[in-house]
Amino acid sequence: MARNLLISSLENASFNIILQIIFRCVTFVINAWVIRNIGHEVIGIMNVRLLLLESTILFLSREPFHRACLGQKDICTWRQIINQTWLSVPTSCVLSVVFLYIWLNILPQSSPEHAHYYKFGCYSVALSCILELCSTNVALIAQLFCFVKLKVILDTLHIFVRTTLFVSIIIYDKSLALIAFSIAQIGSIGAIVFAYYVFFYWYIKNKPLYAKGALKSRYVSEGMLDKLYKNMDDFNFTSLRDFLPRYSGSVQSSFDKGLSTLTISFAKQGVVKQLLTEGEKYVMSASPVMSFTEQATYDVVNNLGSLAARFIFRPIEDSSYFYFTQMLNRDLPLHKQDQSKIQESCSVLSQVCKTVSSIGLIVLVFGQSYSYTLLALYGGAAFVANDLPVQLLRSHCLAIVLMAVNGITECYSFATMTSSQLNSYNYLMIFFSISFLFLSYILTYILGPVGFIVSNCINMFARILHSIHFINNKYKDTKYEPLKGLYVGKIFYITLIVSGIVCKVSENTYARDSMVQHIVIGSVCLFCVLIAWGYENKDLVIKTYRNIFKSEHEKPSKD
Repeated sequence: MARNLLISSLENASFNIILQIIFRCVTFVINAWVIRNIGHEVIGIMNVRLLLLESTILFLSREPFHRACLGQKDICTWRQIINQTWLSVPTSCVLSVVFLYIWLNILPQSSPEHAHYYKFGCYSVALSCILELCSTNVALIAQLFCFVKLKVILDTLHIFVRTTLFVSIIIYDKSLALIAFSIAQIGSIGAIVFAYYVFFYWYIKNKPLYAKGALKSRYVSEGMLDKLYKNMDDFNFTSLRDFLPRYSGSVQSSFDKGLSTLTISFAKQGVVKQLLTEGEKYVMSASPVMSFTEQATYDVVNNLGSLAARFIFRPIEDSSYFYFTQMLNRDLPLHKQDQSKIQESCSVLSQVCKTVSSIGLIVLVFGQSYSYTLLALYGGAAFVANDLPVQLLRSHCLAIVLMAVNGITECYSFATMTSSQLNSYNYLMIFFSISFLFLSYILTYILGPVGFIVSNCINMFARILHSIHFINNKYKDTKYEPLKGLYVGKIFYITLIVSGIVCKVSENTYARDSMVQHIVIGSVCLFCVLIAWGYENKDLVIKTYRNIFKSEHEKPSKD
């Protein structure tokens, strides 16, 4: 198979970052309009309670199967992989029933005026999750065969359909915001699932024609056809029926025992990881710590504070996890594997660590001086009249640095741990999750909503220490030191510290009287910081540029 996994992973990360920026910008504008014109409670119901239901069902039912199957294409048959991914659908059905009961009968309910819409929203979210998991199999195939642009197109379609449906309904009637959210949820997911199957129907139907040199299309260029079909000799699917579950005569031939064991390991891990990821929302939802209005305020600040994590760190982590699972064998020690792959993956880990930690430090430093400005632009003067939103955002900037480091180190650990190591780590994750929830509950009563962020920082710091210990242990008998990438350079540090001081002085002098001048000063300082980083890491910048755009400059060969 001649596909370049590193280039594919870089392209995937790049496109995902761009799409996440677009999606977050759209969501940013919509939420700003809703919070100014409809009210905080609706935002709290949609962005905290309903989206929490969606992430809970999807993460617990999709993540274990997807992560387990990613690195098994050379070990298991395609039939075993397809059958395994389809198990996520009945899993989601069972989880939907359980969590719908909890969301509708146990958790504190919304005000009577929103009660009916809230119930409809819960059922819609559960239905959309089950529907989305019907495309898990084709999404996995698309990722394994590096259909990067397909994912870009479908994610764009998802954003377009969801935004169009939601905006159209709330413009018609502002009181139908929750109904609009529910319809947009189902409509956008339905469009994605339909588009996935239509694409692969077209692809499979035309693959024999391409092999004969008889495929022509007015909509797709010859170069694009070459990219779609060239080096795809191992794509052995001949019908859409091949994407459906099928019993092969025995349990052993239909399901792989090792794959099932790995899936269960990821499922155990997924429960505690979900608690760690969404822990503050579970605490908010399950206890009367904050009202829906206060939850909305926290959610708005949390979303603004985690923009970097959502549209930069998460795509990088997803692509890195895919890359490491394809390059390294989790069941073999490093000295028994291809050393060229070990060297390349070690270099990639070091460079990614350097990149994400640099981004986190930039956010931390500039966030201290521009939290008030960002919140004032977003929610208006009334939103920042209380100092709490500014304190929350400034605190969240510290969490972003820890998110950056924890995301990539944990990503590498999960991609290279054996099944037994994953099982052992699950017990540690249980301890982390229980400690996190306990700290969240206690610190919230002591520090208010800031307590959520402080407890999250403590938890992530502990997880970082564990991941660093695992990685150092893995490379202790080798010449490689991938974690050196966490040190980003002296010139960058000095420039960042000076810029932070200048911006803080600017905030105290201009932020409230001349916001534009304060923003201009910050932009100049940010530019200087980026130049310093680029100068100190010019080899990484050049290498990344060449890897991303290499395939674009290669002309398709004519056989």
